[in-house]
Amino acid sequence: MQSRSGDPAGVNQHRLDEGIEFWAKLAATPSSAEQPPLFALVSEFLARLQQTLPFDHCAFSFFDPIRQVVAVVFESGKFRFPREVWVNPNSLGLVLQHQLAIEVHDTHSDTQFPDLNVLAEDAGFRSFRVVPLSTHARRLGTLGVARRQPGTFSDEEARKLDQAAELVALVLENAFMTEVLCDEKKRLETLLDITTALMSSLDVHKLLQDISSLLQPLVSQDFTHLALYDAGTGTMKHHILDSTTGSPNEIQESIVPMGDCPTGIAFTRGESIQFTQSELHLIGSSFSQALVAAGVRTVSCFPLISRGRKFGALGLASTRNGHCSQADLMLLTQIAAQVAIAIDNARAHEEIAQLKDRLSKEKLYLEDEIRSEHNFGEVVGNSTALRQVLKQVEIAAPSDATVLILGETGTGKELIARALHRLSARRDNNFIKLNCAAIPTGLLESELFGHEKGAFTGAISQKIGRLELADKGTVFLDEIGEIPLELQPKLLRALQDQEFERLGGVRTIKVNVRVIAATNRNLDTAVNEHQFRRDLYYRLNVFPLRLPALRDRTGDIPLLVRYFVQKFARRMGKRIESIPADVIQELERWHWPGNIRELENFLERSVILTQGTVLYAPMAELRMASPDRNITGTLEDIEREHILRTLREAGGVIAGVTGAAARLGMKRSTLQSRMQKLGITRQQYAG
Repeated sequence: MQSRSGDPAGVNQHRLDEGIEFWAKLAATPSSAEQPPLFALVSEFLARLQQTLPFDHCAFSFFDPIRQVVAVVFESGKFRFPREVWVNPNSLGLVLQHQLAIEVHDTHSDTQFPDLNVLAEDAGFRSFRVVPLSTHARRLGTLGVARRQPGTFSDEEARKLDQAAELVALVLENAFMTEVLCDEKKRLETLLDITTALMSSLDVHKLLQDISSLLQPLVSQDFTHLALYDAGTGTMKHHILDSTTGSPNEIQESIVPMGDCPTGIAFTRGESIQFTQSELHLIGSSFSQALVAAGVRTVSCFPLISRGRKFGALGLASTRNGHCSQADLMLLTQIAAQVAIAIDNARAHEEIAQLKDRLSKEKLYLEDEIRSEHNFGEVVGNSTALRQVLKQVEIAAPSDATVLILGETGTGKELIARALHRLSARRDNNFIKLNCAAIPTGLLESELFGHEKGAFTGAISQKIGRLELADKGTVFLDEIGEIPLELQPKLLRALQDQEFERLGGVRTIKVNVRVIAATNRNLDTAVNEHQFRRDLYYRLNVFPLRLPALRDRTGDIPLLVRYFVQKFARRMGKRIESIPADVIQELERWHWPGNIRELENFLERSVILTQGTVLYAPMAELRMASPDRNITGTLEDIEREHILRTLREAGGVIAGVTGAAARLGMKRSTLQSRMQKLGITRQQYAG
């Protein structure tokens, strides 16, 4: 520990103030019949000494080797306010440095120690003898006796005084060591309590408050503050942990340049420093002046260093001068090292918890990524229309620009969005999707931007929105045309400024997100009808991509059929080796109002119905499901036509796996009964 007032740390443990404080404790200790206090014992001892060694006055003094002064704290059996006397090398210096006794027979005639003579005469004494008060371990000070009459001290009297000094020094030494051991025990107990506190909580703020409370009986600080370093701004952010007198408003939650606050200076130097009030004045900042104005006289600062990394400092402020002894400062330095590790671990645990929470929220997306083989190769087809779209994808993907994918429902807009993500520089980060039409209007804002705990009824915990999950990645907003008008301005701001607030929150969250939107609506018409904001439309329509309908790329249907049939066959554990040519032709002639999604669903149903190695496709069912088919007549007419079409597709075969009965999902006898009832003859469907 360094003191900026000039005293080096730990130079001498018998500092003058410590000796005075120790002697004051002895004087203030109440008497007890079982165990009289040391002060009373010393007084009684000197009273008995006076019976064999006549003297009119005695005095104890404690020695400060750094300042070269002694403080007289005990005179004639009474504790006095300390009176400092400079140690003259030619007088008291002989006693303290050379451990010699000095004696004056008559102050009026003796000229060897003029400085002591003046002091003795002022007090009314004519002769005195001063002996060292020391043990083999330390030099405590001096013991002196004085008489009002001149005269010499006999050899017997000198011997008794020397013995008295040795006994008193030994008693004081034992008492001093007992006091040191008691203080050390208290410090060790405090250290143990702090270690227990460090292990019991991972809440940084609560942890530091507990530690500050534990230090209060030992250090008696008036308030404790934590300063954390902000590398981005090069400042220290202060947090008040607790206060006994009320901390200045300028300090609470304040952000201060490093050179303008004691904690910042200690942090920069990487060493513990104790600042005096005069040094706070020298800093000259509004922060340090606020400390002085609050009556702060001493601030002890301890840098927080963990694993070789500095991240803050701990400050203890007091309205007393030098409120921490050297032993306290050494203990606090050790505690600060443990606190630094605990804070570092707590912050790491908090970060891990946040990452864990975020990962759990991303689980749905990550599992979807693992299960699916979403890549550019899944965009199946080789038609001119599709190749043009893929070429535009290759152009747009590296640009990081917003892309608006247009096209009918079921044309594969999500696959194109994933292709854009995988061909971009964001490929290693998240691809987050949100279907704006699939979420109720009241929940869409929460899904998109997230919400804080208590933002609305049922918000029992904080929720991270899709935009925040997609930070440094890509967010795909499907069915963007269905987003409510009242939510569009907030989305526009998020797209333009890359920032937003969670629902019920006040903290602005900044993200780095690429937006890909998709819709099957005509947004131009929606804008003209005031159902979609024009500025949002312009922000989304930076790079439009229009996907062709399946009817405009019929040449890709054979490839798509083979791809989906093999995909579903593998999933269902079936072996389908061939697809009839007439089935392919029929599928190519169909206009597919639901596009690729409709084709995929139809082929999945076909694989389910297929019993052998040849694909069976219920084409009659497909035609019956046509929304464009204009069928009139009675129900019997419709049923009759449906059965005739199925019989023709089955080549006139009624029974068997590929027969008409199996295709219609009924028994052979039931079909024959229905044919007889409807008047269907072989001539009507054969050939």
